[in-house]
Amino acid sequence: MFKKILVANRGEIALRIQRACSELGVRAVMVYSEADRDAKYIKLAQEAVCIGPAPSSESYLSMYAIISAAEVTDVEAIHPGYGFLSENADFAERVEKSGFEFIGPTPDSIRTMGDKVAAKQAMLKAGVPCVPGSEGQLSDDPVVNKRIAKAIGYPVIIKAAGGGGGRGMRVVHTEAALANAIQMTKAEAQAAFNNPAVYMEKYLQNPRHIEIQVLADKYGNAVYLGERDCSMQRRHQKVIEESPAPGIARKLIEKIGDRCAAACKRIGYRGAGTFEFLYENGEFYFIEMNTRVQVEHPVTELTSGIDIVNMQLRIAAGEKLPFTQRQIQVHGHAIECRVNAENPYTFIPSPGRITTWHPPGGPGVRVDSHAYTNYFVPPNYDSMIGKIITHGDTREQALARMRTALNEMVVEGIHTNLPLHRELLADARFIEGSTNIHYLEAWLAAHPR
Repeated sequence: MFKKILVANRGEIALRIQRACSELGVRAVMVYSEADRDAKYIKLAQEAVCIGPAPSSESYLSMYAIISAAEVTDVEAIHPGYGFLSENADFAERVEKSGFEFIGPTPDSIRTMGDKVAAKQAMLKAGVPCVPGSEGQLSDDPVVNKRIAKAIGYPVIIKAAGGGGGRGMRVVHTEAALANAIQMTKAEAQAAFNNPAVYMEKYLQNPRHIEIQVLADKYGNAVYLGERDCSMQRRHQKVIEESPAPGIARKLIEKIGDRCAAACKRIGYRGAGTFEFLYENGEFYFIEMNTRVQVEHPVTELTSGIDIVNMQLRIAAGEKLPFTQRQIQVHGHAIECRVNAENPYTFIPSPGRITTWHPPGGPGVRVDSHAYTNYFVPPNYDSMIGKIITHGDTREQALARMRTALNEMVVEGIHTNLPLHRELLADARFIEGSTNIHYLEAWLAAHPR
């Protein structure tokens, strides 16, 4: 096991990694921007390094600043967390060339899976079902593109090959709108990802968003840890996640999970990763793979009993997976609500000083957050300030515990989305389970404020 690593991130995931390091006896060096000087994990840190001013481009996205901090503090490895540089193949490559272990997949794996066209081709070869679409990136030939769209069947969706986070996507319902949609998406893709390549897929009307968590070591072993339902989302941003997915037969999950684990072996994947699927009419369709730990990893930790961040560290240090697929069992049900510093209905960010922070507790309740009373939420980063996760023997118990936790939690001084969560946890359709990815936006439209 490493003696010392650098945590190249901020917020709740930085604290989460710091805690995993502490449990393993690993010294964690925390980096921070000037805006994060008073974060909880900095106050708890054995060692911390300021890597620049508030703008992420000059701090958390600066490869030079992070690798320099690693060199100065003489660490052995770098954990990128999620977001920022976590899925940047060039960063992973520079980390390894600088003599450090990158706590994540190889640069080649990140590069392949980060390009949505290459990822789809790799998954098709591995036998993972994909959404019907173009075989590769679209050309500039409008006749050919119309022919592809007609073969797929409208509506179709144009996606950026280098996209992510809900950006670089456009739905097309008619042939007349196709050429303009392709050009607009290409321009967006170039501006956002410095890669103008786009591809086309069938636009599924009412799918659910289901993902499979995997772990793979450096010796060709790979397992999946069950599934998560992340269908409650707004503008492709997840709001509530749960595990297991309500109403999907275990045999179907086992079948797709086995294919994901087999795909990891085929492409030589290592570390933690997530296969994301759209699920409709009993069929799974691969959309992308996230080559990092995800925000919603706690629901899988609670249902599988496996510490995913702990395993990331162990795998990067060269250990073999300590369990086989047969040894992995799903226990009970877990739900996660993301707590954001924002107006609960307009979603306008609400940075500022938290005057009261009272998190919930009790059986089956977990809160992952770097916030505290008198903490100042900076305006420079994502609005998420924490996550409430509940676990129960059944979905009903997990829901009941979440309602209690949401009612207990008090945050004053800023706006949060807690009122929205309280309403959603009382919604009859959500309580029934199996809502699709469009449900939350339709619900918001039906409940104007």
